[in-house]
Amino acid sequence: MRFILVLVSFTTSACAWIPPAEPATPPEALAKKAPAPVEPSACEPAPIVTNGSRNRMRVALTFDACSTRHNEYDERVIRTLLETSTPATLFIGGGWALANPERVLELAQYPDFEFGNHTFSHPHMPQVKDDRKVLEELQRTQQVLYDMTGRIPRYFRPPFGEVNERVAWLASQASLVTLNYDLPSGDPDESISAKRLVDWVVKKASPGGIVVMHMNHKRFVTAQALPDIIKGLRKRGFELVTVATLLEDTTWPTCKPSEEPERPVVAGFIP
Repeated sequence: MRFILVLVSFTTSACAWIPPAEPATPPEALAKKAPAPVEPSACEPAPIVTNGSRNRMRVALTFDACSTRHNEYDERVIRTLLETSTPATLFIGGGWALANPERVLELAQYPDFEFGNHTFSHPHMPQVKDDRKVLEELQRTQQVLYDMTGRIPRYFRPPFGEVNERVAWLASQASLVTLNYDLPSGDPDESISAKRLVDWVVKKASPGGIVVMHMNHKRFVTAQALPDIIKGLRKRGFELVTVATLLEDTTWPTCKPSEEPERPVVAGFIP
């Protein structure tokens, strides 16, 4: 099956950039110098995924937990997902995880919640010119989540939806698939009502769709709208699934290079 890989720059996320904060117990790996990254190879395309199969009535609801100055948490979002038995993929920022360790441990107890990587400090990734810094944002978050929960995310959600070929390639070198979305909910918009949010998501969702919402700000109307969003999507016949389930029958495009390139890795992340 074929998937459209696109370069996008959505600006619907309200998560603000802040300078990286030092973790309470920095992974030993970060004290070491990473080997120089290799350049993207035309023979190893790194996918930027925005949707799953358009032939199946499935939709993945995803929720970003962005690393911001306040690192808030809207427990109403999670409560609704649990009460309605709705699987979801939660893209966790490393800084958010360190600020909310008890929340992360609680969320990790639920098998219907899949964890994704939302970088450590929520920067505009294409603007991070140092490849090692890009890798550090990803591997640092992998390390934090693994140390806390034993889970290793498979997917990377770029902050603000901003990604290019270079960032996707580097993410692939960290064993992460870049996962964006085809339906921005618009939940950070202060002018939007819960009803408008429900109407928009339920109407615009399509087979294989990936919806982005947020779980890190109580002023968003996400929690108010979520019960009716879930009800409306199911009424339309959609099965709500995690990203892993949405993409379970996906094969990524590959072609073997003439010479195997050296894998650039932030040394030390060894689960």
